[in-house]
Amino acid sequence: MHYTSDMSIQTTIQIRIEEDLKDKASDVLKNIGLDLSSGIKLFLKEVVTSESVPFIPSTAKGKKLLHYEFYKKEIAEAKKSGKRYTSGKELIDDILSN
Repeated sequence: MHYTSDMSIQTTIQIRIEEDLKDKASDVLKNIGLDLSSGIKLFLKEVVTSESVPFIPSTAKGKKLLHYEFYKKEIAEAKKSGKRYTSGKELIDDILSN
């Protein structure tokens, strides 16, 4: 799937994060010419494009997260045998039917 800037339907995402994390992330993104909203959009577009988290989660010392291999296997299994939907409506209909 490729994203273009002419995708006109917009939605709002609300998340709760620590104020310090928000401030630090905003500062980092500002230094590279992005606002927080644009940085989050960039991240989400990369998730869709790569069909995964676009980085390997690691600790501050560069070690992989404790359960990374477990999650990696779970994601691979879900991709192999999980349900697939051709539209958002199909997904919602399936959720509401259960």
